[in-house]
Amino acid sequence: MSNDGQLFNRLPATAADREVEGRATREEVIDWWVDRFDLDRETFAGHTIWEKGAGKIWVFADDMDSPADVEGLGMTFLRTRQEHWKPTTDAVQRFGREATKNVIVLDDEEATAFLQGEDQELDWDGDWGYLIAAHEIAGGVEPIGVGLYVHGELRSQMPKGRQRDV
Repeated sequence: MSNDGQLFNRLPATAADREVEGRATREEVIDWWVDRFDLDRETFAGHTIWEKGAGKIWVFADDMDSPADVEGLGMTFLRTRQEHWKPTTDAVQRFGREATKNVIVLDDEEATAFLQGEDQELDWDGDWGYLIAAHEIAGGVEPIGVGLYVHGELRSQMPKGRQRDV
């Protein structure tokens, strides 16, 4: 079986169920979120996980037949089929409140710079790679988006269309 980039295909549950070479499995995707951000595996119960294109992973809070010939299904969730998997802004804003690992909490000035798409030098004693950039507001920590932390620099991954001059 080969990948048809125009159709949504449900991810196979495990590697033993994989029919398309290179396609991530549901187990691998959930393990990645659990390992990277310490999310509870149950966070994704009731959600189906799909691929459309090469490595564009979507999450859907329902179920339907696979494959599905539709334009969109749920929300974009993760980019795979590259060296480092990358979560989407939508996914960290939706699921990131529950994360207890690899979350960098920004102060007002840092959060503003992040929202404007600016890279900034920040101290961080956690893992390098993709982080959840968050900001404390109304007594809680709210995810803003995805940051890439390397060599002492937090690189904003805020999509251009969602950047804000605040």
